[in-house]
This record gives sequence, C-alpha cells and structure tokens, in this order.
Amino acid sequence: MAKMTKPLTKSELMVELAEECDLSKKQIAAVLTALAGKMEKSLKGCGLFVLPGLLKVEKKKVPAKPARKNVPNPFKPGEMMDVKAKPATTKIKIRPLKALKGM
Repeated sequence: MAKMTKPLTKSELMVELAEECDLSKKQIAAVLTALAGKMEKSLKGCGLFVLPGLLKVEKKKVPAKPARKNVPNPFKPGEMMDVKAKPATTKIKIRPLKALKGM
C-alpha cells in the first residue's frame, strides 16, 4: 500500500469505496448522503451520534456568559480588566473509539 502524502478528496474517496465494495459511485454518494442525514437527525435529537468502532460525536450547549467589570488581570498582577459578554454557543466534540485509536 502506497504512503499517502495528502488526504483524499470526497470524489477520490467515493471512487476508492466504489471499487472496494463493488458498488457504483452513485450508490456510494447516496450512502454518504444518508449517513450525513442520520448524523444530523441524531445530533438534533439526542445530541449524540456514534459511528460504531470509530468515533462518537457529541453536541453540547454552552450557556451565555455575562460581562464582568474589575476582574483581576491574570497576566499583570495588581491590574484590573473588563471581560466582555459571550453569547450562548453549541460545541461539537468528536471522540475516537477503540478501533480508531488502534490505527
């Protein structure tokens, strides 16, 4: 197997999967589209998607943080600073599972 110097593009991945699985490129594209749809539905629903043996994708809501005034500056002791407010956000965390860690 040749050493890869750059990551596969989407079309290169579809071609390689089609050759390996004896399926058409169109069928592979349909599988990838369906997988993306299932991932979206799962993340919107329970906030967790697992690709068995490879990875776990978690969605976490981070609440808004209010602005604060006269907070001690950790980089300049004795000096005070103001901290701006931060809006609520959604973070995505991807964790590798056992098979992916072993690769």
